[in-house]
Amino acid sequence: MIDVVFASNFFEHLLTKRGLLRTLAEVRRVLRPGGRLLILQPNIRDAGGAYWDFFDHHLPLTERSLVEALELAGLKPIEVRRRFLSFTSKSDPPSAPVLRLALSQDPDHPTNLGPTILDHRRAALGGD
Repeated sequence: MIDVVFASNFFEHLLTKRGLLRTLAEVRRVLRPGGRLLILQPNIRDAGGAYWDFFDHHLPLTERSLVEALELAGLKPIEVRRRFLSFTSKSDPPSAPVLRLALSQDPDHPTNLGPTILDHRRAALGGD
């Protein structure tokens, strides 16, 4: 059993919802009770058509659909942020360090179209 699983920009590359649910089931299996799954994930709601600019993006996910999938897999949401970072690491960051810091801390900034971050804890046996 492990304490933490971190998934960054991964789930959108899975081919099907069934594949996502199988992946989440495996995460749940290896997490100890109380273990955490941290997810950094593009949000199609905010990225819109740009989501499909990457040939290997197959599975459209929003913060809501991902929460639903996690709950189906027996994982309990702790924190969900709809927007967290820029949509892609290929775009140029702001040049001023203060602006970079401000954007990284303001999930509602209008140019912040990026991934959803979710923190989930494996439910303890017995449904908690």
